[in-house]
Amino acid sequence: MKEPDGMNKQPIETIHQKNTIIDNIINAMHVKQHFLILGHKNPDEDCIASMVAFALLVGKFAKTPHLYLSEIMHEHFQYLLNICIHNSVRCSGPHDTFRDAIDAIVVCDTPKRSMIDASPLIESMLDDPGILKIEIDHHLGADSQYIGDAGFRLVTEATSSSELVGLLALKLGKRKDILKQYNIQNPLSRNVVLSVLTGIVGDTSMGQYIKSKRQKRYYDIFSNLYNALLVRETTKETNFMNKDEVFHEIQRLSASEERCFRYIDSKKKFSRSIGYVVLNKKDMDYLSGVFDNDTIVSVTRSIADHLAEESNRLGLVAYDDSNNSNLVQFRLRRGQGYKSFDLRTVLDIFSIEEGGGHEGAIGFRISRDRIDDIGRFAKKLVSGIEKAMP
Repeated sequence: MKEPDGMNKQPIETIHQKNTIIDNIINAMHVKQHFLILGHKNPDEDCIASMVAFALLVGKFAKTPHLYLSEIMHEHFQYLLNICIHNSVRCSGPHDTFRDAIDAIVVCDTPKRSMIDASPLIESMLDDPGILKIEIDHHLGADSQYIGDAGFRLVTEATSSSELVGLLALKLGKRKDILKQYNIQNPLSRNVVLSVLTGIVGDTSMGQYIKSKRQKRYYDIFSNLYNALLVRETTKETNFMNKDEVFHEIQRLSASEERCFRYIDSKKKFSRSIGYVVLNKKDMDYLSGVFDNDTIVSVTRSIADHLAEESNRLGLVAYDDSNNSNLVQFRLRRGQGYKSFDLRTVLDIFSIEEGGGHEGAIGFRISRDRIDDIGRFAKKLVSGIEKAMP
């Protein structure tokens, strides 16, 4: 597919072309490791919401998303950044350097290159042909110009850039091969849906009631998805029609994630090289009674990251998931400064078939019937991993 360069942005002409671009972006999430996510100067709700939503999707692949903002955000936007805290999204500013070698840049909601919020270091990265450039945008026509690489420009008509990230998540939900490999239980998790809703509502008359048929259709898709999550997990419903209602919901859920994080973090232990947490049936019964499954899954992922950094080597979380399946779930993460051990080796050592990931992060699951005591099994796992480490 040939896309126009050096001209104003135009709508994608066919559904086939759009699907090809989406597949290319999903495959980039699979292949690339470290993503730098950018927006425009003086960002609005849709810009930040689309950045956060994309970062959350990258995190589901156990990859590293860096979200860049050159200025401290007004407290009005802080609720969106709060989502990042317990979802392993790293927020960076103009004085930060990147310990990871960025191999993909994602530019959200930005009409042209000169409007990108970027430091001199990032400007040099944008000029580097060795770094993939992905673009998500709904600004078309006059005074716009393509930023992303050909084949990676999800640039077309939409209510908002957040809507386009939502479309990406919907398509990802159909990629069963990738979902299985990365143990992604639900690409359209609560925080992704809420971020997309924020962008759609915030970019349609800044929180006024949604009026056009197209705006209403996409609002309905994500509002219904969120309602389905609420009904399944909390037996309640809501119906967001303005940005303040979405803000309050995210603020409420951020506080819930913080409480969940504190509980799980209190269980941590450290061996010679590994920080680990084991959550047995009693722990999970308590957590499931207080928090929804989305919160538990996102926080366990974040805890594994924190433990990896605390130990300077590896972080492991094991939890009894028998309230949802007949499985014990494991998440293993490597610290940023430790590069000499490919975590995929663990799957081979223990003959684990149900799992996957990349060299720096893996997830796997084992039938509950094969584990008599999750605590003893976790200690055996830690011991076996340490013996294999160089």
